[in-house]
Amino acid sequence: MTVRDVPLGARSLQSVSGPPSFDMLAVHWRGKGSVSFRTRSADGRWSAWQIADADTGPDPGSPESHPGWNDGTLAWVGPSTQAAFRTSGKVRALKAYYVSSKPRRTTARTLAVAGSPAIVARSAWAADTKIVTTKPALSPTIRLAIVHHTASTNAYTPAQSAAIVRGIQLYHVQGNHWNDIGYNFLVDRFGTIYEGRGGGIEQNVIGAHSLGFNKDTVGIALIGDFDGAAPTDAMRQALVKLLAWRLDVAHLDPLATTTYVSGGNLKFARGTKVTLAVISGHRDTYLTDCPGKEMSTLLPAVAQEVAATGLPKLYAPTVTGTLGGPVHFRATLSSAIPWSITVTNTAGTVVGHNAGTSSTIDWTWNATGVTGKVTWVIDGGPSLKSATGTLGSGSSAPVELLTSVTVAPTTITPMTPATTSTVIQFALSIPANVSILVYPDAGSKPVASLFAGALPAGPQSVQRDLSVLATGRYRLVLTASPAGGVPVSRSQSIVVDRTISALTVSAPLISPNGDGYLDATQFTFALERTVPIQVSIQRAGAIVATVYTGELGPGAQALVWLGTANGASLPDGEYQVVVTEIDPYGSVSAIGTFISDTTGPTLTLIDPSTLTFTLSEPASVTVVVNGQTLVQSEPAGTFRFPYAGPPPTSISASARDAAGNTGPPVTSP
Repeated sequence: MTVRDVPLGARSLQSVSGPPSFDMLAVHWRGKGSVSFRTRSADGRWSAWQIADADTGPDPGSPESHPGWNDGTLAWVGPSTQAAFRTSGKVRALKAYYVSSKPRRTTARTLAVAGSPAIVARSAWAADTKIVTTKPALSPTIRLAIVHHTASTNAYTPAQSAAIVRGIQLYHVQGNHWNDIGYNFLVDRFGTIYEGRGGGIEQNVIGAHSLGFNKDTVGIALIGDFDGAAPTDAMRQALVKLLAWRLDVAHLDPLATTTYVSGGNLKFARGTKVTLAVISGHRDTYLTDCPGKEMSTLLPAVAQEVAATGLPKLYAPTVTGTLGGPVHFRATLSSAIPWSITVTNTAGTVVGHNAGTSSTIDWTWNATGVTGKVTWVIDGGPSLKSATGTLGSGSSAPVELLTSVTVAPTTITPMTPATTSTVIQFALSIPANVSILVYPDAGSKPVASLFAGALPAGPQSVQRDLSVLATGRYRLVLTASPAGGVPVSRSQSIVVDRTISALTVSAPLISPNGDGYLDATQFTFALERTVPIQVSIQRAGAIVATVYTGELGPGAQALVWLGTANGASLPDGEYQVVVTEIDPYGSVSAIGTFISDTTGPTLTLIDPSTLTFTLSEPASVTVVVNGQTLVQSEPAGTFRFPYAGPPPTSISASARDAAGNTGPPVTSP
């Protein structure tokens, strides 16, 4: 990141010298005025003027707060070489922050705790952990979700999405001096969800996304500008899934409202009580248009979709009273379903139990004579996120029987690279009998048993091959049954997708130079059904050529590629062919690797008398010495060509590599 002071003067300012190239830009300024900027692209075109927003930030008085400056949001501007700025109103100082965040190859690791959608882990988008110096602060609870947009371009590739997230983290930490990226989650236009601020996706991590409203909230940023454009269907569906899961973790009704006391900002003074929807937009908490007019209009409908996703749901569980007297349990369910409340002591003995079928829970337990510490669980079957906590001596934060449940990967494919093995990790607070069953998404009869047996308390891990399952959606149900206690279950949606398989590259080494040897390669794969397909050539995560886009039918497929991009040969190096298909189960890709090599080897004659040469790369070397032709394969480096004839009087030699490229000949004399 490069920082430049922008000299102030005329209302319209000249362009300011920055780095040779950058992809993202932000500004900081002092004063109540506003700042606009525009950028010059790599091909010399100036963009339209864009008003800088300064609508995010940590709460006043927090360790991350740095009053006095307006910290503008970071905009993705694409490859650019220059920026210009202008001000309106009172602006006393102005700084420009240039960020270069390029696409790169990263791991495909996603997080999937029980019931959650796939979430790209921080390690997978290459979060810089070295610049995060403080542990995240946690709230005791979550009371609402705040939806944002990044107010930048909507035109970016999947590879650029991760680069945008990395750039935002770098700017938030090194530019704004925050502890980490300000958002808890980010969602791109392709429906990919990214883990934002570190600390755990199920933890109530306090972000820096809504000034005065960060505590007890979760901030979700949509990557793009949704003031004049609606989010894509993929982005909207991912947002719904993310909200449905995260609000279930907090047992919040997405259609409810809550009263929040502002920590202080330009819209709501410190101490102001504000009634907010559980799913609110940033403009509901601050003087901003974020998350844009189009997205703000959609939020009520999104809340309805969230309420209908992942049913049944448990809302607002509360427990009042103390041991030795009456203890009152209350909760609301999304519909009338069978439920149970179980109270166990430290020995695992059930000391209280009640059950029923209704949409509300209202039970008073007579805890007369009960001492020590007890654990309570409100449960409603494997599809419901149960609630738990403790009462009595030594009571602390809620302790669940079954915690830290993760399933990875959640999409099983026979593609390249294949993902057939799934790892289920979890922790038990006490010993229990555990079963792991797989059900069809809409079925009640299990189709596979992955594990059944007794396990001790502590972290557990089970790895199983799920490639035997047919293509479809499934529910993986993990159930823990303690001795004398009530079973607790967690479920996770998984997908088995065999739509695409058997990707091969006929020529893993190509030389598209028109010499008739290895000028092209063929990509073959098989499809299970008719689906839309995109075949692209990528390098370091960026698309450099598109081989095919369109629908293909079931069966074997073969596509020939001539090794060019826009009529020109590719630079030498390693590339990936990425075959992406979109079907009812999502979007998955098969990846193959090949090398493009159009440069011949360099052969140098070191000593004619001993036929000693050096070679820049492995190649087949042909030497004509005194009219006799000799051919031998040699590795890179210095070598002596075997020759038993009379002393050399004439030498002619050349080298040809595995791609068929011949280097310049050498002769002596």
